[in-house]
Amino acid sequence: MTASPTPTTRITATPAARKAVTALRAARGAPVMFVQSGGCCAGSTPMCFPDGEFITGDVDILLGDIDGSPFYIDKRLDEAWHQDVFLLDVADGAPEDFSLPAGDDQHFVTLSPACVTTGREGS
Repeated sequence: MTASPTPTTRITATPAARKAVTALRAARGAPVMFVQSGGCCAGSTPMCFPDGEFITGDVDILLGDIDGSPFYIDKRLDEAWHQDVFLLDVADGAPEDFSLPAGDDQHFVTLSPACVTTGREGS
């Protein structure tokens, strides 16, 4: 009998992002999920929703999870960016559109060579 392959996790997070996810889940009393938006680079922030609020489909792939919070990306976007690993972090400023905040006047950001947020050195 062969062992099942271990799923590859292609998303990781800074300590600041992990702290923000933990605080957000605790404040809401419910899990959250992330969906990577498609703009590059100003509109490339991940969207954070209550878990299950964003309906994923056949074109969405699971990159992994951050402490139990799933992180999805559109398959075509993933293919276009050609990234092995993405890094979730936080940045100052209000979140875009309908995304949940990462904290008081903070939002989540995705860092990768394809989408670098200027002025971010990591947290």
